[in-house]
Amino acid sequence: MGAELLDGKKLAAEMRAEIRRKVAELKASKQIEPGLGVLLVGENPASVSYVTAKEKACAEAGILSKEIRLPATATQDEIVAVVRQFNADPQIHGILVQLPLPKGIDENAVIETISPEKDVDGFTPVNIGRMMIGLPSFLPCTPHGIIRMLLKAGVETAGKHAVVIGRSNIVGKPVAHLLSRKALGGNATVTICHTRTCDLASYTRNADILVVAAGHANTVTGDMVKPGAVVIDVGVNRVPDATFPRGYRLCGDVDFESVSRVASLLTPVPGGVGPLTITMLLFNTLEAASRAAGDSAAV
Repeated sequence: MGAELLDGKKLAAEMRAEIRRKVAELKASKQIEPGLGVLLVGENPASVSYVTAKEKACAEAGILSKEIRLPATATQDEIVAVVRQFNADPQIHGILVQLPLPKGIDENAVIETISPEKDVDGFTPVNIGRMMIGLPSFLPCTPHGIIRMLLKAGVETAGKHAVVIGRSNIVGKPVAHLLSRKALGGNATVTICHTRTCDLASYTRNADILVVAAGHANTVTGDMVKPGAVVIDVGVNRVPDATFPRGYRLCGDVDFESVSRVASLLTPVPGGVGPLTITMLLFNTLEAASRAAGDSAAV
């Protein structure tokens, strides 16, 4: 019996419909149009694709999108100047600096320039710190989307053993915290694994919930998964495949075929976690605009 697939597209569509409704309410009641400022530096294909998808999603939700593009040769000062411009713009409630930035740019310094009130990616030290001690904050989009997906699927996290593969500031660390915090969708006992973990399978085989954000295809295979485990595949990798029109196919960090025979729930790639990342960005932008209006718009 194969794993049931967790449909990220369906959940994202449901949430976006509610976001669109609340955006319209905010415009009608407060005359405020949520606005997202986007900075794209260079022409990284994946970044360009994400920004294009974000713009489409903003338009569908009724959210204003202002994009500024800089060449890959842009200096640190030029990039920071755009962030400060967005900070000062009353039409902009959320700021997205598309990562990665070109080599030679201090990403941390750029992120620290973002006003915490407009940090809809949830990356600034202020929002990360507030999240860690349980204060209201903008949660990082992908980890927040994962928690929403688990809640929607009725997955019990309290008392379960969750294993997270990956320790990035964008996914691994924050999702580990959210799974362990004293809140709905949390209260799990969490183990973080990474590239220096010895005998990775000894940890993954004990996981009730396995979140894989390693950035490498086939990091986890079926023999590494506990029967009945919930597996969340965050990875998106391009694998050469001449049978596909573009010469490659997309796959996650787990071997889908073998893992699907063991897990109880599994996210597909594409169509799993991905659609929720942009959705939570819209969610945070609406929340930022609502806070600016002296309100809250939890979806």
